[in-house]
Amino acid sequence: AWIQKGVLLREVDISPGKEADVTKAFEGADIVFAMTNAAELGTKEKEVAQGKLMVDAAKTAQVKLFVWSNLDSPAKWSKGRLSAVWFSDSKAEITDYLRDSDVPFALVPAGVYFSNFVQGAAARVKQPDGSYALMLPCLPTTMLPIIDTARDYGMHVRAAIENSGMGPGSEVLTGVNISYEDVLAQLSQFTGTKYTAYQASRDEWVSINEARRIPAVFSAALYEAYQFTTEFGCYGDKDVVANQKAAGITQLTFLEMCQNQSPGTFD
Repeated sequence: AWIQKGVLLREVDISPGKEADVTKAFEGADIVFAMTNAAELGTKEKEVAQGKLMVDAAKTAQVKLFVWSNLDSPAKWSKGRLSAVWFSDSKAEITDYLRDSDVPFALVPAGVYFSNFVQGAAARVKQPDGSYALMLPCLPTTMLPIIDTARDYGMHVRAAIENSGMGPGSEVLTGVNISYEDVLAQLSQFTGTKYTAYQASRDEWVSINEARRIPAVFSAALYEAYQFTTEFGCYGDKDVVANQKAAGITQLTFLEMCQNQSPGTFD
């Protein structure tokens, strides 16, 4: 479909050793959007290597804007106490490398995935009375910047590229900032089924995820990621609402995200 619209598609391996191929793929591009796949790579070292390779390729190809899907470092914010969130620390390390590279860049971090509350990390468990318990390791008051990535993430990337005051040096924060307790209330309202919170301990969280075939290294990282969000905020001390207003973005509410899902999603 994209080829029929005149889009040139290039497939390239971004692994170390493939620098020349990546540079060739970037040549002639004004803008590069880049991200790394932690779930596929499995280690911080591999993710950092791929990220740095893309930055180097963008510099060699003289890309005019490198849009990077970044995350903050829980280890840095907590002064080393929350050290298990390797997939965030790796992206933060790549961001630091990008800042030092002289490549013009914009940052678009992905917040908390809406899909987590349907089939992902939230571990929705049906109770004997027909209600659901969401097992997240965070407090009801924790603020979560939730985004339906499949539908809305591109809107934020486009804002970083096109909107007034954005472009090189900008950061566009994604997601609607909503408390965990309000998520539960709105899920209850939308589905007609009561949702409650169960704050899983670290051991419970790892055990739950092992049963769902999620490796322990990811479970431990996700546990501390929610601890980080509870204590410091997913984006640290940045104001999500003010940032999105400056970027010219109208973010969907959590309830609107629910309404946009396919029939049967919450069955």
